[in-house]
Amino acid sequence: MRKLSLLILGAAIGAGSATVMSQTNLLSSTSAIAASADTYRQLSLFGDVFEKIRTDYVEKPEESKLVEAAINGMLTSLDPHSSYMDAKSFRDMQVQTRGEFGGLGIEVTMEDGLVKVVAPIDDTPASRAGVLANDVITQIDGESVQGLNLNQAVDKMRGPVNSSVTLKIQRKEAKDPIEVKLTRETIKVRPVRARVEGDIGVLRVTQFNEQTYDGLRSGIEKLTSDIGADKLAGFVIDLRNNPGGLLDQAIMVSDAFLDRGEIVSTRSRNAEDTQRFNAKAGDLTKGKPLVVLVNGGSASASEIVAGALQDHKRATVLGTRSFGKGSVQTIIPLGGNGAVRLTTARYYTPSGRSIQAKGIDPDVEVMQDIPDELKGKDETKGEAGLRGHLQNGGDKEERGGSSAYVPPDPTKDKQLIAAYDLLHGVRKGASNNTGVPN
Repeated sequence: MRKLSLLILGAAIGAGSATVMSQTNLLSSTSAIAASADTYRQLSLFGDVFEKIRTDYVEKPEESKLVEAAINGMLTSLDPHSSYMDAKSFRDMQVQTRGEFGGLGIEVTMEDGLVKVVAPIDDTPASRAGVLANDVITQIDGESVQGLNLNQAVDKMRGPVNSSVTLKIQRKEAKDPIEVKLTRETIKVRPVRARVEGDIGVLRVTQFNEQTYDGLRSGIEKLTSDIGADKLAGFVIDLRNNPGGLLDQAIMVSDAFLDRGEIVSTRSRNAEDTQRFNAKAGDLTKGKPLVVLVNGGSASASEIVAGALQDHKRATVLGTRSFGKGSVQTIIPLGGNGAVRLTTARYYTPSGRSIQAKGIDPDVEVMQDIPDELKGKDETKGEAGLRGHLQNGGDKEERGGSSAYVPPDPTKDKQLIAAYDLLHGVRKGASNNTGVPN
């Protein structure tokens, strides 16, 4: 049976979820274990309650919604990462993991109830039409966006490739609204952004979708060419506030910097289901020094990469403790009725560490200067702070979240500056937790 491994963002809890997608229909599984007589009696009780609600509730309920709610309640009672996805949620998840969709090419946010353009993506319908950062979208195909949430507005702007949509835009310096008609194209999300910082290459990885490894490889090649292989001091891999993504991409990103050895293993309650993933020969950076940045918002796939490079002593991990999302979920499609996301395993770093509810401690801890208005609000709960979370399974010690704050101004980013100093052989304002040579 072919399985596709994923690590997807769980929006409700702000953390990535290690996931295996199976093409087997849940209801037709041949390995199902016969339920006990007590279980059948409980199922009969469920049927009785369902029938009572269906016939006697004060208003006629939507029966399919009752069933979905019951399924979701059953799954969410297990742990924070098991859940039921209806058909739309399942489609949205697939779009997210593919990293491409039919759309306009604009990054948007919600501000004071209005949809505001963060930035147009280069060479897309929006950028070619002259849409600018800070434009406010007031109407989509003649319908006001007032009252819509961000997801609803985004859904209206996305659609089939070659279909058209008309936006009405209010621009600060323009007296009258601007109307633009755009034709949707295939938009690829850029999960990797590469930039030159003197003699250092910086690779910011924001998620792990199907485009991530290719983006990383292209970024490494471009930075090496722009800086020059002889002058290149090393790379910073910035995984801060990266909630996760596809497991195979996390493995490929780790493998990009390794020549040999285990990257990650997954272990369920059945020992025979253990899987181990190993690196292949070939380091894309030719052994250049690496610093990996993590913080309290780095989860799942980010932790797999950081853990693999840390255990192999291939990189120095710098920042604050990661989120601690170390469990694996299996996504089981239910025909046209959505999918079930079920926790089925824990994953382990090459040295055998389970980071579930513990996180990865950086080799070099560097705390940011937190603005007064954000103090106390900069820390994530971490996996250990989620009600009903899966236990570590080995080490009983659990730890809560850590700071996830990243200053918007790079010149005030102490973690990024410390990474540059480390690659230049200088250590400033950092505590060395693991005896990494100064």
